[in-house]
Amino acid sequence: MVNGMDIGSLSFDGLIGREWLATNQLGGFACSTVAGLNTRKYHGLLVAAMAPPVRRMVLLSRVEETVFRDGWPAALSSNEYPGVIHPEGFRRLRAFNYEPFPRWAYQGDGWTLEKELCLLRGRNAVLLSYSLLAAERPLTLEIRPLYALRSIHDLTYQWNGRLFSEIKSKGHHRIPPTGKTPEVFFAHDAHFDAQPNWYLNTIYRREQERGYSGLEDLWMPGVIRQTLQPGQSLHFACSTDPIDLPRVIAAADQQCVSGSPVPALSEPIILDRPQTQDALTALRRAAEQFVALVPQEGASEKSTSIVTLYPWSPPSVRGALIAFCGLLLVTGRFVEARKFLLSLVGRLRDGIMPSEFPEGGGVPVYLGSDVSLWFVNAVQNYLRYSADEPTTRRLYEAVVQIVDHYRHGTGLGIKVDADGLLGSQQPGSATTWMDARVGEWVITPREGRPVELNALWYNAVNIDADLARKFGQGDRAEELTSFARSIKEAFNHRFWNDEAGCCFDVLNDYGHDPAVRPNQLLAISLPHPVLAVERHVRVVEKLHAELLTRVGVRTLSCDDAGYHAPYAGGVLPRDRAYHNGCAFPWLLGPFVTAYLRVHGRGEVARRQALEMIQPCLDHLIGDGLGQLCELFDGDAPHAPGGALASALSIGELLRCYEEDILDVARADVAKVASTAVAGQTAKQPIARFRAPPTRAKPSQ
Repeated sequence: MVNGMDIGSLSFDGLIGREWLATNQLGGFACSTVAGLNTRKYHGLLVAAMAPPVRRMVLLSRVEETVFRDGWPAALSSNEYPGVIHPEGFRRLRAFNYEPFPRWAYQGDGWTLEKELCLLRGRNAVLLSYSLLAAERPLTLEIRPLYALRSIHDLTYQWNGRLFSEIKSKGHHRIPPTGKTPEVFFAHDAHFDAQPNWYLNTIYRREQERGYSGLEDLWMPGVIRQTLQPGQSLHFACSTDPIDLPRVIAAADQQCVSGSPVPALSEPIILDRPQTQDALTALRRAAEQFVALVPQEGASEKSTSIVTLYPWSPPSVRGALIAFCGLLLVTGRFVEARKFLLSLVGRLRDGIMPSEFPEGGGVPVYLGSDVSLWFVNAVQNYLRYSADEPTTRRLYEAVVQIVDHYRHGTGLGIKVDADGLLGSQQPGSATTWMDARVGEWVITPREGRPVELNALWYNAVNIDADLARKFGQGDRAEELTSFARSIKEAFNHRFWNDEAGCCFDVLNDYGHDPAVRPNQLLAISLPHPVLAVERHVRVVEKLHAELLTRVGVRTLSCDDAGYHAPYAGGVLPRDRAYHNGCAFPWLLGPFVTAYLRVHGRGEVARRQALEMIQPCLDHLIGDGLGQLCELFDGDAPHAPGGALASALSIGELLRCYEEDILDVARADVAKVASTAVAGQTAKQPIARFRAPPTRAKPSQ
């Protein structure tokens, strides 16, 4: 089943249009379509983080499986070659479920077989298990592993270098490294017939649709074959390290049973929608997948990183800090939150936090004028949730550096004008979150004083003042409080567009940008809102009318001449639409917070807020297969687009769901988080089939 839908109701396009994701807490992942047909070069059954959480490589691209009954073959896998889909195993697919791990059920003439994929946590290793659930007589199963052995952004082509597999021990093989490929191991409990071969011209249709090359050759070391009696299983594992197959199977069984802890709610849900608990559980489970626990050389403790977009983007610090409250604080992961914030302190340069950690593992990139201000906001939220004053004292030193450097001017052309407003003048760069560019063309130029940068700036100055007061620095607190008043006065004088009933998006030396964008939401939704309270209603009503959609908030008013709704086509049309019309689910977080600040936190208003995010929750537990994508088209029917799993989307929906809609008290959250009750959805048989014999069922 796909979340309650009979798989038979889905067309071929429906099967390859739904993508599943599993992660390993290192930044690595497995990802493909329900049909098992890879439509992206980023799809693969083992995408390993070679320098966690980056330097990711598609090692095991897919596995081609064939069942033989009385000598007659029945394909289970599917692939696309030029002009043809071959084989067409999707025709035998009867059921699919993504929780607690991806599982498929196939049926043929008198037989039923289940396939499971388990990505081992904390290891670059995957286990595939094939269980014959029912059959009139024994069947033979053949599997052919197909390897790409390249970085996630590249493609593999048949080449003259010699790839081969060597036997390490019975059922354990090694693919030696070459100048182009890494060392890889695979293991099985069947028979292996070495038949090294290249499978040429695999098509990745989504890459071609996006204007990229989408043709690849895959290498196959040989055939793994076993005759199965009903109730028997065949296992296949692939890893970057040597494999002890019985231990891998035992670890997968234990991982299935134990699951991951999901802190319970601190009070009953008062909203009576039946899906509330399911959606909240799905949000929390999705949140886990973005948190990477990275081993540190020479250290016993692991550091914390956040992978913000799967499957292709490197870790974005801005995105991680926006999602921080939902991913780590609402879920009670205070230890990971502390480690993450402290790790960023060591990266601070002249008051500027890194904006991104490159996929190649090089030095961090410093291109965000707002990232440091998001860090300050995260520090305030960390203290609010955890009450951890000793750590906050350490973090406060970085807060002081940020505020002082910003006040006196620092890199990226960051400086404060005579009124206290903050600007960033970095020619040729896009330093806000609306940073799409093609070559040297900045698609959404916002040099000057962006509205959200100044909302974050005012918020940061007030947080600095609050912490200074808390930690006995009264003089600094008073001076910053006075400075904040001048910022607020200047903001409301210069940013307010009375004719439009909302804020200008950017102030610069040439005038005011009147584009109606969602960035001004932060002037209302942050802990210290800079916009005068009497103007909140007009802004919320304006954005509700022109930007709010059923799946997110548009990045530009649909009435604007520059509005582009569809996120489709090649690089240029997609990047033009990215911040000029696409609807982002993460913006529902600040919108809901702003909406409830205007309309109060009564049950009626909170029900209305729930209605705003409900379509995204429905997508999460429906076609999204437990994930929420990066964006949707600005116009109906709002096709999903961008990365298939977004930490910002999940983090902000989870935050506003618990903080605003459920109105869970922070003190109760901290209490519950410290004594979190492990929750796990029981592993249910898929469709009409019984649960496989190779896994134990966890308790409810």
